[in-house]
Amino acid sequence: MEMKDFKPKSFWKRPEGVTGMIFLGAGVIGVGYLLMLILPALIAGTLGIIKLTGLIMVLAAMIYLVLDPKMRNLVSYGYKSIMRAITGVFVQLDPIGVLQSYVDDLKGNLRKMNKQIGNLRGQMHKLAETIKNNKRQISSNLAMASKAKERDKQAVMVLKSRKAGRLQESNVKLEDLYKKMEVLYRVLTKMHENSEILLEDIVDQVEVKKQERKAIRASHSAMKSAMNIIAGNSDKRYMFDMALEAIADDVGNKIGEMERFMDLSSNFMDSVDLQNGIFEEEGMKMLEKWEKDGVSLLLGESKQEIVLQANSDADVLDLNEPVKRAEPMKRGDNQYDDLFKF
Repeated sequence: MEMKDFKPKSFWKRPEGVTGMIFLGAGVIGVGYLLMLILPALIAGTLGIIKLTGLIMVLAAMIYLVLDPKMRNLVSYGYKSIMRAITGVFVQLDPIGVLQSYVDDLKGNLRKMNKQIGNLRGQMHKLAETIKNNKRQISSNLAMASKAKERDKQAVMVLKSRKAGRLQESNVKLEDLYKKMEVLYRVLTKMHENSEILLEDIVDQVEVKKQERKAIRASHSAMKSAMNIIAGNSDKRYMFDMALEAIADDVGNKIGEMERFMDLSSNFMDSVDLQNGIFEEEGMKMLEKWEKDGVSLLLGESKQEIVLQANSDADVLDLNEPVKRAEPMKRGDNQYDDLFKF
């Protein structure tokens, strides 16, 4: 993720924004009701010169608050801070805390994915063996049909030819199924590799940024941050938290994609009965839909390359090859470092 792509979510799109809208709506209703109650008294009060002068001064102050950018920023900052504090009582808003919970989610998902990859590999071995046995039987039946034809045994020739034809039809379906299982296998192994890198990146960022955040908060008080925002200057404390939130959002989306694909993979495999050579078309359609969908957050540009590899006869998958592990991260290679260049 690059800094140029980083767009902090607005206050209203974050959890505290929902709280803010509720309080704002209640405030508008309250002010409206209060005006209804005091409006007659205000009108009567304008009859006195002193009261009229006071009313004009109040109105001037209100207009000043509305028109002056610095005062608007001050009110906005104070309101958002209060709403964030209230929301924080019920919802985890601290991005460091959110990222730490994502670390646990990722570790659990990696264990589940590793198990899925092992089960899938075993099923693919069985399917590959079934296809080979069918090919041997096809060759054997065709040879017997040829000999029967030479000896003018029409019944035997027809029987063996039909059996070879049925096996050939079965193999066409089984080979299509194997290609879909190969897509699953290649995607799961690549997601596993990329998720290991993602996990290392998050752990690294949490450890480093936790200390940096403490230092920034110690040197940038809430009052100093408020004054920076009022003055229209970028505040380091605010930008730092927004960068952490951007990481949390990105990681959350990637974990969501990871879990959705594992569900898809699990549902697909549950629909396959290799013992009887049966599989549901719905599972195939779900996988084909995923292949045609847009860009993958976890796979990036390699998604289409993986699909093409699985459907290529030239690129043969070696099921005995160990699952590729993520290479140790070099210092300074963290994918989120650019977010903190402000």
